[in-house]
Amino acid sequence: MAAIDNELEQYRRIMSPPDKFEEGFSWRTIVGAVFLGFVMMPASMYMGLVVGSASIDAAARWVTVILFLEIAKRSMISLKQQELFVLYYMAGIALSSPFETLLFRQYLVTSPAAADMHMTGDFPWWVSPPAEEIRAAGRTFLSWGWAAPIWMIVLGNVISRIDHFGLGYLLYRFTSDVEKLPFPMAPVGAAGSIALAESVQEKQTWRWRTFSIGTMLGLMFGAVYFAVPAITGAVFGQAVQIIPIPFIELTDKTSDVLPAVAMGLTVDLGLIIVGFVLPFWAVIGSVVAVLSMLIMNPALYKMGYLPHWTQSMNTPQTGLSNSIDFYMSWNIGISLSIAAIGFWAVFRAVSTSKVEGQMDFSKFWKKNVARGDLSIWTSLAIYLFSTCSYIAICAYLVPNFPIWFFGLYGFVYTPVVSYATARLEGMVGRGVNIPYVREAGFILASRWSDYRGIGIWFAPIPITNYGYATVGFRQVELTGTNLRSIIKTELFVPLIILPASIIFSQFIWSLASIPSDAYPYANIFWDPNARAQLLLYSSTTGGESPFFDALKPLVIGIGFSSGVVLFSILAAFSLPTLFVYGAVQGFGMGSPHGLVFELIGALIGRYYFEKRFGQEKWRQYAPVLAAGYGCGVGLVSAGSVAVGMISKSVSQLLY
Repeated sequence: MAAIDNELEQYRRIMSPPDKFEEGFSWRTIVGAVFLGFVMMPASMYMGLVVGSASIDAAARWVTVILFLEIAKRSMISLKQQELFVLYYMAGIALSSPFETLLFRQYLVTSPAAADMHMTGDFPWWVSPPAEEIRAAGRTFLSWGWAAPIWMIVLGNVISRIDHFGLGYLLYRFTSDVEKLPFPMAPVGAAGSIALAESVQEKQTWRWRTFSIGTMLGLMFGAVYFAVPAITGAVFGQAVQIIPIPFIELTDKTSDVLPAVAMGLTVDLGLIIVGFVLPFWAVIGSVVAVLSMLIMNPALYKMGYLPHWTQSMNTPQTGLSNSIDFYMSWNIGISLSIAAIGFWAVFRAVSTSKVEGQMDFSKFWKKNVARGDLSIWTSLAIYLFSTCSYIAICAYLVPNFPIWFFGLYGFVYTPVVSYATARLEGMVGRGVNIPYVREAGFILASRWSDYRGIGIWFAPIPITNYGYATVGFRQVELTGTNLRSIIKTELFVPLIILPASIIFSQFIWSLASIPSDAYPYANIFWDPNARAQLLLYSSTTGGESPFFDALKPLVIGIGFSSGVVLFSILAAFSLPTLFVYGAVQGFGMGSPHGLVFELIGALIGRYYFEKRFGQEKWRQYAPVLAAGYGCGVGLVSAGSVAVGMISKSVSQLLY
């Protein structure tokens, strides 16, 4: 067991929290919030409608920070690393524009799909005004019919900002301070902020050099991956992809040998960089688990457990079909086993007082004043308040839906899946995603009650996975940022983002109909997306739904038992803890598309770079390299999108 302890401790030492924690919220970051709200957020919204921005939002955070950093330099202003991290944090809030959903909703209500399925009049008043009222008012959100939907978004945003410091913070304090988990992906954002801060101070340290190398790698790969398709599409009218985006589809070529297996290859240098950062044995565990699926899926198909799969299906279709037939229930069982294993480890720690890393439970209750810790009781009160608020709002909006359902999700499912995610993020840098749990719950609860309607799909159900928030809190600590800075940011930024979001949503809609030729991405994808969503919504109106048949209690039990048995076998052979959790988490991942390059990165990192630089130094270099790479890719992708936007704008002006 000593070797396991040492491995976890090495990842814990990649970056150590500083002794001093400083304020990161200042008048400079206030200016940054205004800049984000009135420059970057509308640009992100527009890119999302023109080319789809989901794939570049993460990299855009680095672009935002660097752009503002350069403005500050030329204004003779010096920014601390804590201020840079707060800007990075703000960018994450700004890029998720809260009112952007209204743009799709106005289309959904008035869409041909809603008319074809006779659902135009099924939308509640707090979701959208009637289709006739939308058409009569024209392209504007400034009407009384939109007042209730806008108010609901504002209320949900306010509660979610407070909610952030509830269960997520409790789980962070437990997994980081008590269990001492390493959080291998947390240094990526933290190290990047520190490296940029060193550039401001003109320090030529290893961290800045490594960040610069990563940036150049990102620029070179991004030029091939993003720039070439964007430029060729703008110049010749047809994009040339040197590297297929998003992956090379192989399912149709391997279906004879590997039936019901979603096969493909994601060619992405970024996955190799991720392989550098993730714990080696966690990657190996996931690879072993996914390889086992190559045997398991054909066997299940031959036994008749995957009846809906056909050889004509591609990767997304295969994944959806297999999920409905088997893996939705299987993954629920596996995820529950991960949570049970984590709770068992905690119980063992309490009962024996001798666990890995020597857990000190007193740290869970003791506040670190310098770090700006909240009281555990305060966080618990926030969690109870927010969950009860969500339940009360849902009970008011959908009164015929069983209220026990909201309590089950808020006080049973959410804590279990959040702890499982927090523990996995802390151990191997991955979370727990149980597909279709929300959908299956809605369908089951509607079958067991008198509820009929589609309002439940828009209600603020308390089903947030708070485990992902633990990584963010770890980054706050690693950058030496006082938690009070983040609290101020969460309270202040919505004052800028909310009005800016509604203003620019209104402005973008007023320019042209959405979807239309002016917004190519929306014009292509919104209609099929609307039809898929409405088909799902129809499952709670009294019709039949394939999701109801997808929930199989026997398969859930088998998945749970398999996860526990697998963990027990691997632990019995004294395999590294990271391998054990990687294998359990990798089971049910379903496809090897990205793991191939992750494995390449893990092997290169362990057997080349660790020998060249030393284990300790390489594990410090890798997160900074990853942060720089994300920055480089972000710069190229933003430039590529700009080329596309200019090309489309010129075309609109000419014709």
